[in-house]
Amino acid sequence: MTATILVVDDEPDLEALVLQKFRRKIRDGTVAFVFAHDGIEALASIEQHPHVDMVVSDINMPRMDGLSLLAKLQEAEDKKSTVIVSAYGDMSNIRTAMNRGAFDFLTKPIDFGDLEMTIDKTIRHVEAMREARRRQLEAERAHASLSRYFSPQIASRLAAVGDSDGMQVHWREIATIFTDISSFTSLVETVAPDVLGALLNEYVGGMTDVVFAHEGTVAKIIGDAIQVLFNAPGDQPDYARRAIACSHNLDIWAQAFRDRWKDKGVSFGATRIGVHAGPALVGNFGGSRFFDYTAYGDTINTAARLEAANKHLGTRICVSAAAADRAGNFQGRPVGDILLRGRSEPLRAFEPLQDVPFKATANAQYGEAFAKLEAGDVGAMPAFAALVGAHADDALAGFHLKRLLNGAKGARIQLD
Repeated sequence: MTATILVVDDEPDLEALVLQKFRRKIRDGTVAFVFAHDGIEALASIEQHPHVDMVVSDINMPRMDGLSLLAKLQEAEDKKSTVIVSAYGDMSNIRTAMNRGAFDFLTKPIDFGDLEMTIDKTIRHVEAMREARRRQLEAERAHASLSRYFSPQIASRLAAVGDSDGMQVHWREIATIFTDISSFTSLVETVAPDVLGALLNEYVGGMTDVVFAHEGTVAKIIGDAIQVLFNAPGDQPDYARRAIACSHNLDIWAQAFRDRWKDKGVSFGATRIGVHAGPALVGNFGGSRFFDYTAYGDTINTAARLEAANKHLGTRICVSAAAADRAGNFQGRPVGDILLRGRSEPLRAFEPLQDVPFKATANAQYGEAFAKLEAGDVGAMPAFAALVGAHADDALAGFHLKRLLNGAKGARIQLD
């Protein structure tokens, strides 16, 4: 690298002396010099040569002195490291220069050996500052990219350590959430583009905030669908519990969002949520040019199919037994053994419940009715009928009653 040095001095012989003393370095390409005779000329020269690395400036010059030039250089966005040259006895000016941000000072008459050492020291400082700035910009760019996927805490940690093993594609135990909006296609076709843009941006932003509050990772946003991971990229021993708690809060936020837009005359569909836990292939799938942290595998597909199952069940959240078991102290009610598309074996699913509905009498009545359904007891139908009669808004109880009325038996559920 060639260091470019701007020398500002009105002495007529100085330019020739500098070029003579530094001729070898100039010939070797390690330094290059630009000259100006006062502060105004120096500022113009910097405009023409913005790559100037440092400035060596006398104080006493016509039109604009060195202290005024120093002040101008410190006001610029790209501050130039400046060495001030002054007579030995002019310590008050040297003190002023240092207080105004000068990097170092030299006394006149100039000792060229001292000048060379000062230039070398200043250039090392400039290079160190540039490297620090480069690292800072890289960290800021990394943080901006990572913030699309990770909570602020995780993004800051990942940006600080740079590339980590957690970004490499590998198999990992995770919990995953998949969300989708009912009747979204019809909404797209009926709502004005500017309204739809504001609607979807607010929705995705709010849902992402909820995910980040639980330190989840947003792996994908495809239109109205959101895929969330827990226990990736970092370890979260309570990952399944976080996923289920997050699903509750996503449901609460989405319901409030629907109500707000309903008051504005926009009918926004319900958000359906599927939660599953198991192994998945996780990492950056963006190659060398892009960053695309996501996950693939049967665990992800199952979460998506559990989300879709809500449409038939009448529920908004559907959690697999795998996620419920890993969470510990799970609160919810069994949906049944669902035969999901693409699977040969049924999967036990649950509707998670928060504390109040879980402890309510209606949940105990549902548990009794479901036990009869699972056992093939003929009393299942009247039990569900009584429950629906008392709680007409219980969509899951209504789903089972309809199945029984259509001749279905047991807790195994075949979805269309």
